[in-house]
Amino acid sequence: MRSGWRVGSIVGIPLYLDTSWFVIVLLVTFVYGSNPLWQERWGDVSWIIGLAMALLLFGSVLLHELGHSLIAKSQGIEVNSITLFLFGGIAAIDQESKTPGQAFQVAIAGPAVSFGLYLLLTFCVAVLSLPEPVAVLFSNVAQINLVLTLFNLIPGLPLDGGQVLKAAVWKATDSRLKGVRWAARAGQVLGWSAVGIGLLAYLAQPSLDLIWIVLIGGFAIRNASNYGRVADLQETLSELTAADALARDFRVLDANMTLRQFADEYLLQTSRAPMYFAASDGRYRGMVSIDDVREVERSEWESRTLLSIARPLTSITNVRESTSLPEVITFLEKQDLPRVVVLTPTDAVAGVIDRGEIVRALAQKMNLSISDAVIQRIKDEGEYPPGLKLPALAKGLEEKRS
Repeated sequence: MRSGWRVGSIVGIPLYLDTSWFVIVLLVTFVYGSNPLWQERWGDVSWIIGLAMALLLFGSVLLHELGHSLIAKSQGIEVNSITLFLFGGIAAIDQESKTPGQAFQVAIAGPAVSFGLYLLLTFCVAVLSLPEPVAVLFSNVAQINLVLTLFNLIPGLPLDGGQVLKAAVWKATDSRLKGVRWAARAGQVLGWSAVGIGLLAYLAQPSLDLIWIVLIGGFAIRNASNYGRVADLQETLSELTAADALARDFRVLDANMTLRQFADEYLLQTSRAPMYFAASDGRYRGMVSIDDVREVERSEWESRTLLSIARPLTSITNVRESTSLPEVITFLEKQDLPRVVVLTPTDAVAGVIDRGEIVRALAQKMNLSISDAVIQRIKDEGEYPPGLKLPALAKGLEEKRS
């Protein structure tokens, strides 16, 4: 569920304001509006200038994020939203660029817009005869955009400079995941450095600005760590196949069993198997669908057998043991299926895969502990845990392969 308020859209991209945005607007308005020099020169007008400063600041951030978004859209990538919040803004881009060159273009677009705003506002102040309050306002916003440009070019995720570093390592190594890891580690180092320097400086001479540096460092550490975890998850996904995540969560029944016997012995049980298959003479004859049983007149249940309604395995929705796990995840989402049958090279049933088994396989591969109760809940609900964006990660991996 998305937090914040939707306040409109720009070039078809929804724009949201996070609750923290209002806090920083009030803070910037107060800091600049209460400036003693401004108060002495312009009196109460200083508060209007302070508010204008806050709004222009976030207008600059919005244009910065639009720079990223428009380049992404030009590459055929969907941009889900732009959100303004405490630390600036973020564009929710649906997927990553397909090449390091395109990734670089998206990354550098934001700083390029910020630097362009710096040049434009500086030019206006130097050339135009602006009223003094407006000139001071433009000059301050120009300086902020210059700082925004330089700050965002610091080479560590989640900053734009980190995205540039990722693209460079990706180009050099031909591995997007290596690029993410290098940039994430750089972001963590820079984040911890900011926290350490900020705390030491604050102990030497307490100042609100130094606490702000610590907060930004903590924000960088958290987000850089998230990038690293996502890279680990994608690498693990790319190494797994359907054979690694399947479970024998089904029942194999005698194909000569009557529908009456099947209904009495299995359908009336409180706990049913997710899937049933009919077999005879050591061979699978097909899948038995409960819906198909119900379509047969009950008067025929005594004479009809499972073989008569079994669907051939090759005609049902299936994947192969060798199918990559990202492809299985994407397949389940596209077909809106709770589970899918996995077939062997000889068209026998190897097992069944659902979302719970996918999470279990990932957890085992990454040495993570997930309880059976959690796995069962995923199976019952047919949804991945909140925050585990496996469909998006799988989609990204599939697009890289294609």
